[in-house]
Amino acid sequence: MRILLIKGILHLFALLSLKTVHRISTGVARIIMRYPSLRINKITHTNINLCFPQNQALITESLIETCKTFGEMGALWLWKKDKVLELVRAVSGDSYLQAAVQRGKGVILLTPHLGAWELIGLYTATRYALTVLYRPPKMTQADDFIRTARERTGVRCVPTNHTGIRALYQALRRGQVAGILPDQVPVEEGSGIFVPFFGIQAYSMVLVYRLARKTGATVIFTYAERLPKGQGFHIHFLEAPKDIMSDNKERSVAALNQGVERCIRSCPSQYQWSYKRFKRRPDGEESVY
Repeated sequence: MRILLIKGILHLFALLSLKTVHRISTGVARIIMRYPSLRINKITHTNINLCFPQNQALITESLIETCKTFGEMGALWLWKKDKVLELVRAVSGDSYLQAAVQRGKGVILLTPHLGAWELIGLYTATRYALTVLYRPPKMTQADDFIRTARERTGVRCVPTNHTGIRALYQALRRGQVAGILPDQVPVEEGSGIFVPFFGIQAYSMVLVYRLARKTGATVIFTYAERLPKGQGFHIHFLEAPKDIMSDNKERSVAALNQGVERCIRSCPSQYQWSYKRFKRRPDGEESVY
């Protein structure tokens, strides 16, 4: 029943213009703000107070942008490919990605949960062979629906397990693009280490370090900045910090987080601050949530 309701809402939003969806999302966010005990409010407050202390305005803006992120899923997942691509109004740093692909050693494309992050895979797969790690949703009934939506422009989704990681290695060795969400908390034991993220120790993935070291692939960051008034999105491609290629694991993973921070600082309200990024703590530390 729940999945039917979600699909119904997404199909309804897909009938509307992006501008209208954003207007509705803003209204929903203002309603949510009236209930401080809601999970989304509490986590957003905690994360922003840790990373950007004393910034109440950012908390408000973040809740609005988070609602826009979910509201525009209808368009990004259900609109026809050409209509979705029309939402891309500008692309910066595309030369970095082109040059990296031409090197022939593959590209590790890192997409933080920033702006319309779902758009990155849809856009990139129309230009390059793209394999992305995909963590199946807890609501298993939604799996086929989400995979179909994400793969309709040519994206190849692989699971976040040994089979999926092997598929990433194979894609990189073929000189293709491997997409990863670099700011997720690793699940498997030993798949992450603690390094700073906005000055807070955060359990962070070592996968990018391992992939880059074994394949020599170029690492590039990307995000789709949401433009005002429902005008569409501006896609950015950025070079990764040089230390991300370091042989030192701690230095490489720290550089990974620095790259994520750089993306976020460009439009901090559009980051998914409602995610429990600091849910795993170093031994002896209490939960921040």
